[in-house]
Amino acid sequence: MTRTWMRTEIAEQSQAVAATVEEVRRRAEQVRTAMTGRRRILLVARGSSDNAAVYGRYLVETRLGIPAALAAPSVATHYHARLDLSDTLVVSVSQSGRTEEIVAVQRWAAELGAATIGISNDASSPLATESDVPLTTQAGVERAVPATKSYSAQLAALAGLAAALDGGEVLWELLARVPAELSRLESAEEGVAGAVDLLAESDDVLVTGRGLGFGTALEVGLKLEETCLRPVRGLSYADLRHGPIAVVGPGLTAVVVAAPDGPMLAPIVELAGDLAGRGARVLGVGGDAALAAASSYHVPGPELPEPVAPIGLIVPAQLVVESLARRLGLDPDAPRGLSKVTATDPR
Repeated sequence: MTRTWMRTEIAEQSQAVAATVEEVRRRAEQVRTAMTGRRRILLVARGSSDNAAVYGRYLVETRLGIPAALAAPSVATHYHARLDLSDTLVVSVSQSGRTEEIVAVQRWAAELGAATIGISNDASSPLATESDVPLTTQAGVERAVPATKSYSAQLAALAGLAAALDGGEVLWELLARVPAELSRLESAEEGVAGAVDLLAESDDVLVTGRGLGFGTALEVGLKLEETCLRPVRGLSYADLRHGPIAVVGPGLTAVVVAAPDGPMLAPIVELAGDLAGRGARVLGVGGDAALAAASSYHVPGPELPEPVAPIGLIVPAQLVVESLARRLGLDPDAPRGLSKVTATDPR
Protein backbone atom coordinates (compact mmCIF):
# COMPACT_ATOMS: atom_id res chain seq x y z
CA MET A 1 0.00 0.00 0.00
CA THR A 2 1.33 3.44 -0.95
CA ARG A 3 1.59 5.69 2.07
CA THR A 4 -0.63 8.77 1.86
CA TRP A 5 0.72 12.26 2.36
CA MET A 6 -1.61 12.60 5.35
CA ARG A 7 -0.05 9.57 7.04
CA THR A 8 3.45 10.83 6.25
CA GLU A 9 2.67 14.23 7.73
CA ILE A 10 1.15 12.71 10.87
CA ALA A 11 4.58 11.13 11.39
CA GLU A 12 6.31 14.50 10.97
CA GLN A 13 4.50 16.17 13.88
CA SER A 14 7.13 15.44 16.50
CA GLN A 15 9.78 17.35 14.57
CA ALA A 16 7.36 20.16 13.64
CA VAL A 17 6.29 20.70 17.25
CA ALA A 18 9.86 20.63 18.62
CA ALA A 19 11.02 23.19 16.05
CA THR A 20 7.97 25.40 16.62
CA VAL A 21 8.51 25.50 20.38
CA GLU A 22 12.13 26.51 19.78
CA GLU A 23 11.05 29.27 17.38
CA VAL A 24 8.43 30.68 19.76
CA ARG A 25 10.87 30.61 22.67
CA ARG A 26 13.28 32.65 20.53
CA ARG A 27 10.53 35.27 20.22
CA ALA A 28 9.43 35.15 23.87
CA GLU A 29 10.68 38.62 24.78
CA GLN A 30 8.86 40.12 21.78
CA VAL A 31 5.65 38.37 22.88
CA ARG A 32 5.97 39.86 26.37
CA THR A 33 6.60 43.31 24.90
CA ALA A 34 3.50 43.04 22.72
CA MET A 35 1.39 42.22 25.80
CA THR A 36 2.76 45.17 27.81
CA GLY A 37 -0.11 47.46 28.80
CA ARG A 38 -2.72 45.05 27.43
CA ARG A 39 -5.37 43.43 29.61
CA ARG A 40 -7.00 40.89 27.29
CA ILE A 41 -6.38 38.63 24.33
CA LEU A 42 -8.58 38.21 21.25
CA LEU A 43 -8.00 35.18 19.01
CA VAL A 44 -8.90 35.27 15.31
CA ALA A 45 -9.16 32.11 13.19
CA ARG A 46 -11.29 29.81 11.03
CA GLY A 47 -11.50 26.04 10.51
CA SER A 48 -8.80 23.91 12.14
CA SER A 49 -7.05 27.10 13.24
CA ASP A 50 -10.22 28.09 15.10
CA ASN A 51 -10.12 24.77 16.96
CA ALA A 52 -6.51 25.52 17.89
CA ALA A 53 -7.63 28.96 19.10
CA VAL A 54 -10.21 27.33 21.41
CA TYR A 55 -7.30 25.56 23.12
CA GLY A 56 -5.38 28.84 23.26
CA ARG A 57 -8.28 30.58 24.96
CA TYR A 58 -8.63 27.94 27.67
CA LEU A 59 -4.88 27.83 28.26
CA VAL A 60 -4.50 31.61 28.52
CA GLU A 61 -7.39 31.98 30.94
CA THR A 62 -6.59 28.98 33.15
CA ARG A 63 -2.80 29.43 33.27
CA LEU A 64 -2.39 33.19 33.05
CA GLY A 65 -5.64 34.61 34.42
CA ILE A 66 -5.94 36.88 31.36
CA PRO A 67 -9.41 37.27 29.80
CA ALA A 68 -9.41 35.76 26.32
CA ALA A 69 -12.09 35.41 23.65
CA LEU A 70 -12.62 34.17 20.10
CA ALA A 71 -13.33 36.93 17.61
CA ALA A 72 -16.28 36.91 15.23
CA PRO A 73 -14.48 38.00 12.03
CA SER A 74 -17.63 39.38 10.41
CA VAL A 75 -17.78 42.06 13.14
CA ALA A 76 -14.79 43.54 11.33
CA THR A 77 -15.27 42.46 7.71
CA HIS A 78 -19.02 42.94 7.27
CA TYR A 79 -20.26 45.12 10.14
CA HIS A 80 -17.12 47.30 10.16
CA ALA A 81 -17.59 47.87 13.89
CA ARG A 82 -15.32 50.41 15.57
CA LEU A 83 -14.09 48.87 18.81
CA ASP A 84 -11.56 50.19 21.30
CA LEU A 85 -8.82 47.57 21.12
CA SER A 86 -6.10 49.66 22.74
CA ASP A 87 -5.97 47.26 25.69
CA THR A 88 -6.01 44.11 23.54
CA LEU A 89 -3.46 41.70 22.11
CA VAL A 90 -4.93 40.18 18.96
CA VAL A 91 -3.56 36.75 18.04
CA SER A 92 -4.46 35.69 14.49
CA VAL A 93 -4.03 32.04 13.52
CA SER A 94 -3.92 30.81 9.92
CA GLN A 95 -2.01 27.88 8.43
CA SER A 96 -1.32 29.69 5.17
CA GLY A 97 -1.21 33.19 6.60
CA ARG A 98 -3.03 34.19 3.41
CA THR A 99 -6.69 33.64 4.24
CA GLU A 100 -8.02 37.03 3.18
CA GLU A 101 -10.62 37.30 5.92
CA ILE A 102 -8.12 36.66 8.74
CA VAL A 103 -5.58 39.08 7.27
CA ALA A 104 -8.34 41.72 6.99
CA VAL A 105 -9.32 41.26 10.63
CA GLN A 106 -5.71 41.66 11.76
CA ARG A 107 -5.42 44.91 9.79
CA TRP A 108 -8.71 46.13 11.31
CA ALA A 109 -7.48 45.30 14.81
CA ALA A 110 -4.21 47.15 14.30
CA GLU A 111 -6.07 50.22 13.09
CA LEU A 112 -8.13 50.14 16.29
CA GLY A 113 -5.11 50.11 18.57
CA ALA A 114 -4.43 46.41 19.14
CA ALA A 115 -1.00 44.84 19.29
CA THR A 116 -0.89 41.90 16.89
CA ILE A 117 0.69 38.46 16.83
CA GLY A 118 0.35 36.39 13.65
CA ILE A 119 0.68 32.61 13.91
CA SER A 120 1.16 31.09 10.46
CA ASN A 121 3.23 28.46 8.68
CA ASP A 122 4.70 30.96 6.20
CA ALA A 123 7.06 33.70 7.36
CA SER A 124 6.51 35.58 4.08
CA SER A 125 2.70 35.61 4.32
CA PRO A 126 0.76 38.87 4.87
CA LEU A 127 -0.34 37.66 8.32
CA ALA A 128 3.29 37.25 9.37
CA THR A 129 4.82 40.31 7.71
CA GLU A 130 2.08 42.69 8.88
CA SER A 131 1.94 41.53 12.52
CA ASP A 132 3.92 43.12 15.36
CA VAL A 133 5.25 39.67 16.27
CA PRO A 134 5.22 36.80 13.75
CA LEU A 135 5.22 33.34 15.32
CA THR A 136 5.99 31.04 12.42
CA THR A 137 5.15 27.39 12.92
CA GLN A 138 7.85 25.05 11.65
CA ALA A 139 5.64 22.43 9.99
CA GLY A 140 7.11 22.80 6.51
CA VAL A 141 5.03 22.21 3.40
CA GLU A 142 1.83 20.31 4.11
CA ARG A 143 0.80 18.40 0.98
CA ALA A 144 -2.38 16.79 2.29
CA VAL A 145 -5.33 19.17 2.40
CA PRO A 146 -6.49 18.12 5.91
CA ALA A 147 -4.33 19.91 8.50
CA THR A 148 -2.26 17.55 10.62
CA LYS A 149 1.23 18.80 11.46
CA SER A 150 0.17 22.43 10.95
CA TYR A 151 -2.60 21.97 13.55
CA SER A 152 -0.33 20.44 16.20
CA ALA A 153 2.29 23.11 15.48
CA GLN A 154 -0.35 25.80 16.02
CA LEU A 155 -1.20 24.27 19.41
CA ALA A 156 2.50 24.29 20.25
CA ALA A 157 2.81 27.94 19.20
CA LEU A 158 -0.16 28.92 21.38
CA ALA A 159 1.24 26.98 24.32
CA GLY A 160 4.59 28.68 23.74
CA LEU A 161 2.87 32.07 23.70
CA ALA A 162 1.31 31.24 27.08
CA ALA A 163 4.68 30.04 28.37
CA ALA A 164 6.31 33.30 27.27
CA LEU A 165 3.68 35.37 29.06
CA ASP A 166 3.78 33.14 32.14
CA GLY A 167 7.42 34.02 32.60
CA GLY A 168 8.37 30.77 34.36
CA GLU A 169 9.72 27.44 33.19
CA VAL A 170 6.81 25.11 33.98
CA LEU A 171 5.04 25.27 30.61
CA TRP A 172 8.33 25.20 28.70
CA GLU A 173 9.30 22.03 30.57
CA LEU A 174 5.94 20.43 29.77
CA LEU A 175 6.32 21.37 26.11
CA ALA A 176 9.75 19.73 26.03
CA ARG A 177 8.05 16.39 26.78
CA VAL A 178 5.58 16.61 23.91
CA PRO A 179 7.65 15.60 20.82
CA ALA A 180 8.63 12.21 22.24
CA GLU A 181 4.99 11.46 23.07
CA LEU A 182 3.91 12.37 19.54
CA SER A 183 6.46 9.92 18.15
CA ARG A 184 5.35 7.17 20.51
CA LEU A 185 1.67 7.60 19.68
CA GLU A 186 2.31 7.74 15.93
CA SER A 187 4.40 4.54 15.93
CA ALA A 188 2.17 2.56 18.28
CA GLU A 189 -1.18 3.11 16.51
CA GLU A 190 -2.71 1.41 19.56
CA GLY A 191 -6.47 0.94 19.31
CA VAL A 192 -6.67 2.51 15.85
CA ALA A 193 -7.89 -0.58 13.97
CA GLY A 194 -10.75 -1.18 16.40
CA ALA A 195 -11.84 2.46 16.23
CA VAL A 196 -11.86 2.30 12.42
CA ASP A 197 -14.03 -0.84 12.53
CA LEU A 198 -16.50 0.95 14.79
CA LEU A 199 -16.68 4.19 12.83
CA ALA A 200 -16.89 2.43 9.45
CA GLU A 201 -20.31 1.09 10.43
CA SER A 202 -21.50 4.28 12.17
CA ASP A 203 -23.76 6.69 10.34
CA ASP A 204 -24.62 8.86 13.34
CA VAL A 205 -21.57 10.26 15.16
CA LEU A 206 -21.20 12.81 17.93
CA VAL A 207 -17.89 14.12 19.29
CA THR A 208 -17.57 15.76 22.68
CA GLY A 209 -14.94 17.07 25.08
CA ARG A 210 -14.50 19.70 27.73
CA GLY A 211 -12.03 22.32 28.93
CA LEU A 212 -8.53 22.34 27.48
CA GLY A 213 -9.33 19.28 25.36
CA PHE A 214 -12.47 20.75 23.80
CA GLY A 215 -10.71 22.38 20.84
CA THR A 216 -9.08 19.09 19.89
CA ALA A 217 -12.44 17.32 20.26
CA LEU A 218 -13.85 19.79 17.73
CA GLU A 219 -10.86 19.12 15.47
CA VAL A 220 -11.56 15.38 15.63
CA GLY A 221 -15.13 16.05 14.49
CA LEU A 222 -13.94 18.34 11.71
CA LYS A 223 -11.45 15.76 10.45
CA LEU A 224 -14.14 13.06 10.34
CA GLU A 225 -16.40 15.38 8.37
CA GLU A 226 -13.96 16.78 5.83
CA THR A 227 -11.82 13.68 5.31
CA CYS A 228 -14.35 10.85 5.69
CA LEU A 229 -17.43 12.77 4.48
CA ARG A 230 -19.45 11.78 7.54
CA PRO A 231 -21.81 14.29 9.18
CA VAL A 232 -20.61 14.76 12.76
CA ARG A 233 -21.96 16.86 15.61
CA GLY A 234 -19.25 18.44 17.75
CA LEU A 235 -20.58 19.56 21.12
CA SER A 236 -19.00 20.58 24.38
CA TYR A 237 -19.80 18.50 27.44
CA ALA A 238 -21.97 21.35 28.79
CA ASP A 239 -23.89 21.90 25.54
CA LEU A 240 -24.51 18.17 25.23
CA ARG A 241 -25.86 18.02 28.78
CA HIS A 242 -28.18 20.97 28.15
CA GLY A 243 -30.68 19.24 25.87
CA PRO A 244 -29.05 17.43 22.92
CA ILE A 245 -28.30 14.39 25.08
CA ALA A 246 -32.01 13.55 24.69
CA VAL A 247 -31.31 12.32 21.13
CA VAL A 248 -28.62 9.87 22.28
CA GLY A 249 -29.67 6.26 21.89
CA PRO A 250 -28.90 2.99 20.11
CA GLY A 251 -27.25 3.52 16.73
CA LEU A 252 -25.27 6.59 17.76
CA THR A 253 -21.49 6.49 18.20
CA ALA A 254 -20.16 9.01 20.70
CA VAL A 255 -16.47 9.92 20.49
CA VAL A 256 -15.37 11.19 23.90
CA VAL A 257 -12.02 13.02 23.98
CA ALA A 258 -10.19 13.67 27.27
CA ALA A 259 -6.81 14.49 28.78
CA PRO A 260 -5.40 11.92 31.24
CA ASP A 261 -5.80 14.23 34.23
CA GLY A 262 -7.26 17.57 35.30
CA PRO A 263 -10.58 18.74 36.75
CA MET A 264 -12.57 17.79 33.64
CA LEU A 265 -11.63 14.12 33.56
CA ALA A 266 -14.09 12.81 36.18
CA PRO A 267 -17.11 14.57 34.59
CA ILE A 268 -16.08 13.25 31.16
CA VAL A 269 -15.85 9.69 32.50
CA GLU A 270 -19.30 10.09 34.06
CA LEU A 271 -20.65 11.36 30.73
CA ALA A 272 -19.20 8.37 28.89
CA GLY A 273 -21.03 6.06 31.27
CA ASP A 274 -24.26 8.00 30.79
CA LEU A 275 -23.96 7.84 26.99
CA ALA A 276 -23.33 4.10 27.13
CA GLY A 277 -26.32 3.70 29.45
CA ARG A 278 -28.50 5.38 26.83
CA GLY A 279 -27.44 2.81 24.25
CA ALA A 280 -24.68 4.71 22.44
CA ARG A 281 -21.45 3.04 21.44
CA VAL A 282 -18.74 5.08 23.13
CA LEU A 283 -15.30 5.52 21.59
CA GLY A 284 -12.98 6.95 24.23
CA VAL A 285 -9.90 8.82 23.04
CA GLY A 286 -7.28 9.51 25.69
CA GLY A 287 -8.34 9.87 29.30
CA ASP A 288 -7.36 7.26 31.86
CA ALA A 289 -8.25 3.68 32.83
CA ALA A 290 -11.65 4.85 34.08
CA LEU A 291 -12.55 6.31 30.68
CA ALA A 292 -11.34 3.14 28.98
CA ALA A 293 -13.58 1.08 31.29
CA ALA A 294 -16.60 3.33 30.60
CA SER A 295 -16.10 3.11 26.82
CA SER A 296 -17.13 0.42 24.36
CA TYR A 297 -13.86 1.01 22.47
CA HIS A 298 -10.80 2.95 23.55
CA VAL A 299 -7.82 4.57 21.83
CA PRO A 300 -5.06 5.49 24.30
CA GLY A 301 -3.88 9.07 24.32
CA PRO A 302 -0.72 10.87 25.44
CA GLU A 303 0.96 10.50 28.80
CA LEU A 304 1.09 14.26 29.22
CA PRO A 305 -0.44 16.66 31.79
CA GLU A 306 -3.63 18.44 30.79
CA PRO A 307 -2.05 21.79 29.78
CA VAL A 308 -0.20 20.16 26.86
CA ALA A 309 -2.18 16.91 26.43
CA PRO A 310 -4.33 18.30 23.56
CA ILE A 311 -1.22 18.48 21.35
CA GLY A 312 -0.85 14.72 21.71
CA LEU A 313 -4.55 13.84 21.79
CA ILE A 314 -5.00 14.71 18.15
CA VAL A 315 -2.44 12.14 16.93
CA PRO A 316 -4.40 8.90 17.50
CA ALA A 317 -7.52 10.60 16.15
CA GLN A 318 -5.67 11.61 12.97
CA LEU A 319 -4.48 8.03 12.54
CA VAL A 320 -8.06 6.79 12.86
CA VAL A 321 -9.36 9.35 10.35
CA GLU A 322 -6.66 8.61 7.75
CA SER A 323 -7.25 4.86 8.00
CA LEU A 324 -11.03 5.25 7.98
CA ALA A 325 -10.94 7.38 4.82
CA ARG A 326 -8.99 4.66 3.03
CA ARG A 327 -11.39 2.00 4.34
CA LEU A 328 -14.26 3.99 2.83
CA GLY A 329 -12.51 4.24 -0.55
CA LEU A 330 -11.73 7.94 -0.17
CA ASP A 331 -8.52 9.89 -0.74
CA PRO A 332 -7.52 11.41 2.62
CA ASP A 333 -5.04 13.71 0.90
CA ALA A 334 -7.63 15.52 -1.21
CA PRO A 335 -11.16 15.57 0.24
CA ARG A 336 -13.69 16.75 -2.30
CA GLY A 337 -14.47 20.46 -2.43
CA LEU A 338 -11.61 21.53 -0.15
CA SER A 339 -8.45 23.54 -0.71
CA LYS A 340 -5.58 24.58 1.55
CA VAL A 341 -6.53 28.26 1.80
CA THR A 342 -9.95 29.08 3.22
CA ALA A 343 -11.88 31.40 0.91
CA THR A 344 -14.38 32.98 3.29
CA ASP A 345 -15.71 36.19 1.71
CA PRO A 346 -14.07 39.05 3.67
CA ARG A 347 -16.34 41.76 2.30
